[in-house]
Amino acid sequence: MEGFEAHRGHLWGVAYRILGTTVDADDAVQETWLRWRQVDAREVDDERAYLTMVVSRICYDSLTSARSRRETYVGEWLPEPVVKELGPDERVAMDDSVSLALLAVMERLTPAERTSLVLHDVFALPYEEISRVLGRSVDAVRQLASRARGRVQDYAPRRTSDRSAHLKVVEAFAAAATTGDLPALVAVLDPDVVWRADGGGVVTVALVPVVGAMKVARLLLGVVERWYVGMSAEFLEVNGAPGVVVRGADGGVDSVLAFTVADGRVTEIDVVRNPHKLRHL
Repeated sequence: MEGFEAHRGHLWGVAYRILGTTVDADDAVQETWLRWRQVDAREVDDERAYLTMVVSRICYDSLTSARSRRETYVGEWLPEPVVKELGPDERVAMDDSVSLALLAVMERLTPAERTSLVLHDVFALPYEEISRVLGRSVDAVRQLASRARGRVQDYAPRRTSDRSAHLKVVEAFAAAATTGDLPALVAVLDPDVVWRADGGGVVTVALVPVVGAMKVARLLLGVVERWYVGMSAEFLEVNGAPGVVVRGADGGVDSVLAFTVADGRVTEIDVVRNPHKLRHL
């Protein structure tokens, strides 16, 4: 048990990046634990490597079946957000591999491409090991990862790696939005900013992305105007970067906003409102 627990965080990180949902990642880690119980640990040379292989295979199989469900999803599909307290700059670094924007881009990949890319580029697994996870040749896996890498580079948003600069822009965005200052809000938004919202057909959101600083600003101010008494917003870490969590009067999470920032402006805003994706918060 102690041996497995030492690797639980790592295994969850693998699962979340491949699957994009916290619930499915939890299930994958639990299934890995159940399979580990059937193994004689004394016969395993490298526990971490072995468990990584097991959880990766579980995630690959799960992602393959999840694809059909996501194709019929109402509106935009965004990953379930991971929310934590903001930590000191020197202790908490932005991790592009878990940003909502990048995880959304990875939805464009096939399950095999996504698994190959995550395991090789994020966790540095050799192609030989990944080939055993996918049941494909080493050359085929190398091509999968290369193709996935190219597609991600084509669609991944540019973003600052300066955490303090990111937070400063998000704070300016929040100040302008909550005070209804349209010029200030437009000024902090990139001219081609993209607003994506995930309501899952359960709550009201824009079903297609909204593009453009003025359009996004007016949409946001309209949303803020409809806030009811007792709603509040706070800065928290959302998938490795400063974001905003909106709570209702009862303290429950209403929305989670993740931001992509580049050149001192917000370039993308990903809003998760589907209550089924916020239950874990």
